[in-house]
Amino acid sequence: MTSKCADCKMRLEAEKNPNSFKAKFWRWHTKWCPGWKAYQKELAAQEAKQEV
Repeated sequence: MTSKCADCKMRLEAEKNPNSFKAKFWRWHTKWCPGWKAYQKELAAQEAKQEV
């Protein structure tokens, strides 16, 4: 599964204002979101490639 989290408008807005309700909702949803988990795996794979 490929994720769209890198371009997610909700994530970007949450990063701009981390104390907002939208940011709190976004953080809550990342605990169960399969797209976020896929995004984290993609980032880990990219980091592993750069270390080699």
